[in-house]
Formats: sequence, structure tokens, C-alpha cells
Amino acid sequence: MRNKIVAGNWKMNKTSTETGELLNELAAKLPDTQAEVMVAPTFVNLTAAVSALDESIIEVIAQNMHFAESGAYTGEISADMLLDIDIDTVIIGHSERRASFGETDEILAKKVKTAIEKEMRILFCFGEQLEDRKSDNHFKVVESQLRNVLFSLDASAWTHIVLAYEPVWAIGTGETASPEQAQEMHAFIRKTITEAFDSSVADKVSILYGGSVKPANAKEIFSKPDVDGGLIGGASLKADDFVEIIKAI
Repeated sequence: MRNKIVAGNWKMNKTSTETGELLNELAAKLPDTQAEVMVAPTFVNLTAAVSALDESIIEVIAQNMHFAESGAYTGEISADMLLDIDIDTVIIGHSERRASFGETDEILAKKVKTAIEKEMRILFCFGEQLEDRKSDNHFKVVESQLRNVLFSLDASAWTHIVLAYEPVWAIGTGETASPEQAQEMHAFIRKTITEAFDSSVADKVSILYGGSVKPANAKEIFSKPDVDGGLIGGASLKADDFVEIIKAI
């Protein structure tokens, strides 16, 4: 059985006070679930979040990290810094990091390598732009992103990997890939991993959908056989919405 996962990426939202309020509300309202539940607050609130959720099953994860252990990288955070505050899961490759901060496949491969060496768990994000979808290149783009960053890994390293497919055209736009489109791509991803490694690797890796999941569409999306959960953006900033999405899985 693959792990079912619902992860909330808070991006650059919530002050320290607001973070505490939201975490307390989530912890109080969290439904009984077999799914893993994760939240990724901003870096400045990670330590407080870990403390606030000390007695909760909700895991605190990081939105990003640098590939270097230390050095002259102003504004960056290392794997050891995260591990030191009991965070061992990190989002790598989010579309906003790629588009706004110039993170290339080469950079992401270095980050993945460091995270695996540190025995961290990785939520690796990837997905096509609207022009890729319109030109019918979306499968090629997704395969390239996977191949360039992850396919040089040993098969054993995939126990550290969770995939998060993001149709970039459906992030923050109100647009959402249909459940059928999500399933089609997730099945393609699993087939591509099978061809690169084998079915034992492909069948065990959780693949999350990350494109404007809301309480209204979560259940239908999560019902698809190759969709193992969601990486949730805006809806994770409201406790009631996030709880309804968790219930949907």
C-alpha cells in the first residue's frame, strides 16, 4: 500500500501569531485519518510550529533548502539546520522556485542528492506550463523533469521520494486539471518510473496532485487510482478547508 499524504504548502503567508492560531485550530479539528498530514510554514516559524505540534500527528516540513552544508549563501537554509530542529522532510522543485528563483534541473539534482545523503524525505515537485499543455508537450516536459533530476538515483533512494505533480497552469489560477487529466498524468508518471527502474519502485512511490485542490473537488481527484494525495496551497491556509480535504482522502 502506498502512503496517502495531504501536505499544506503555506508559501509566504502567516505571521508567527497567525501560524500559532492556525496550527492550534488544525490540531483541534484534525479528523481521524490514516493519511499522513504535513504543513510547511515559513522558515521563521518552523521551530515554533514543531513545538506547537509536539503532541499532534501533523508533521512540520520545510518549503525549500540549499544543497550546500554551509557557506556564503545569504538567506539560505541548510539540511543540517532543518534536521537540528527536527524537520526531516523538505519540498524541492516547486514551480515557484523554478520560475521566480531560477532553479534549474541541475540545481534541483544537487538539492535532492544532499537531502538523500542526509536521509531526509523529499517532496519533489514538477509539472508543465500552459504552453506545454496546449502544444501537447506536457508528457515530454514531465518526463524530462523526472529524468534530469531523479533517474540517476539508485533505486534504493526512492524510499526517500514523494512526487508532487503540479500542472503549473492550475496553481493559483482557479483552474484545475480534471480528475481524468490528473489520473492520466499520474499513470504516465508511474509508467515512466517503471520503465526507468521497475514496477516495485513505481508501485511504492506516492504521487500527489498539486493544482488548486479544494474541498469541492478533493474527493473526486483523490478517488483516482494513481493519485495518492495532494500538495495543497491556498486551501491549506484555512483550517476548515484543509480539514475537509484531509477527510476527502
